[in-house]
Amino acid sequence: MNGWDKPRLLARLVLAGVVAFSVLAAVVPARAQTFKFANQGDAISMDPHSLNESLQLSVTGNIYEPLVARGKNLELVPGLATDWKQTSPTVWRFNLRKGVTFHDGTPFTADDVIFSYQRARGDGSDVKTYVQEIAEIRKINDSAIDVVTKAPFPILPDVISLWYIMSKKWCEDNRAVQPVDKRKGIENTASFRANGTGPFRLRTRDPGVRTTMVRNFNYWDKKIDTNVDEVIFTPIGNASTRVAALLSGEIDMMEPVPVQDVGRVGASPNLKVMQGPELRTIFLGMDQKRDELLFSSVKGKNPFKDRRVRLAFYQAIDTNAIQKAVMRGASTPSALMIAPGIKGFPADLNKRLPYDPEASKKLLGEAGYPQGFEVGMNCPNDRYVNDEDICKAVATMLARVGVKVSLMTETKGTYFPKILSRNTSFYLLGWTPGTYDSHNPLNALMATPDDKTGRGQFNLGSYSNAKVDDLTAQIASETDQAKRNQMIREAMKIHEDDVGHLPLHQQALAWAMKKSVTLVQLADNFMPLKYVVVKDAKKGD
Repeated sequence: MNGWDKPRLLARLVLAGVVAFSVLAAVVPARAQTFKFANQGDAISMDPHSLNESLQLSVTGNIYEPLVARGKNLELVPGLATDWKQTSPTVWRFNLRKGVTFHDGTPFTADDVIFSYQRARGDGSDVKTYVQEIAEIRKINDSAIDVVTKAPFPILPDVISLWYIMSKKWCEDNRAVQPVDKRKGIENTASFRANGTGPFRLRTRDPGVRTTMVRNFNYWDKKIDTNVDEVIFTPIGNASTRVAALLSGEIDMMEPVPVQDVGRVGASPNLKVMQGPELRTIFLGMDQKRDELLFSSVKGKNPFKDRRVRLAFYQAIDTNAIQKAVMRGASTPSALMIAPGIKGFPADLNKRLPYDPEASKKLLGEAGYPQGFEVGMNCPNDRYVNDEDICKAVATMLARVGVKVSLMTETKGTYFPKILSRNTSFYLLGWTPGTYDSHNPLNALMATPDDKTGRGQFNLGSYSNAKVDDLTAQIASETDQAKRNQMIREAMKIHEDDVGHLPLHQQALAWAMKKSVTLVQLADNFMPLKYVVVKDAKKGD
């Protein structure tokens, strides 16, 4: 699909936004409550199938909805499906919510679910992993479907909680049948406009500058908490500027709070800080597929194919020093690619090998690199807590064992398309299992990449072990939790012994807001706006 002419498209979108808002203005209460919040980065697109990244899914998840949603404790709750059950080992019956309409007034039906399945599994989709185990979806009637899985798949409801449903008619009318493919620089109407069923509707979109949403007063759930009628989301990359905006009252809430500013912000009489554990693991990946790295002084071979080199990198990195100096205590070093709290977490394996630069040098020498080598490292500077500083610290530590790192940092808007195309030798990434189950990172991060099925879609260094692949497939269909946990442990142990990736830590959440704001902080770092309440100082309520 060809990209749209951007200037003409933007002009049409602005006009559409003005028309839509003029209609909405008639139904918005006179004392509209506005909520203004900021993040260090922006959602890259409004297309809910274009990027499987937490911030993007968090923002678009207020506009679009899944069949099965998450509650205030991350428990499964009805979304666009009112209930679901297995009618056979490979068939799930979902009864769809009746009377729901998309923001443009089009009724929501089974046809939209089937279309969204085909779209999510098609070319350009970044959410294939959520529908990977589905063989087909059969329409029973407009309000019921059968989801047929390729094999018994007991965690299907958990897996599809981040697969958002789009309007078939809207996508067809707006030439957005295929997802936006950020890797190829392709955009379409869904990049800038949106038409979901969620509690908020997109009003205007200025990428990298501002996104505004307004309340959907036709939303099917009349009992949601929020009293907010307008939302203004502003990406503010500079940490000091972001803090200043909150202190001055320009915004109502921000995240993340720079670790060095948590105390100062919390001490402000009009502000409060919410801190808690996050389920995200920050790790490093290495290209283990190419015969020669894209960015390296080593020619004719790939040092990362040698386990000794990967282990040398592991033992050259002092995660305790990163925790203390870079994260200021706001992280928990990890030996695994998952966090405690994820189903199947094998706690006994979460023991890091010691930081040992001398052992690292010895390993490099044994691998044929006694003087080390040079390698390029890709890193975002506006996605994770202190991401660029983490990469700088890693580069410094590796330099002590002879590895010269050429650090390439950039905004996530260009970073993700680059590394998702696997144009990297060494990179930093963070991962929160959207299913809160160990199968997700095994399938997405550690299984051998298969572009057709979506397996290993985020295994960007192409780590591969056939036994891990076999276990991942078995874990997907195993219904005995004890057996399943044992298989998860075995797969994690193989990956750990292989040094398939270099896990660093789980970062901690730190959000700050005015004391007049009440919201729910979820361990997956999503922020459902339907839980946000802003106290009106003028009314005193």
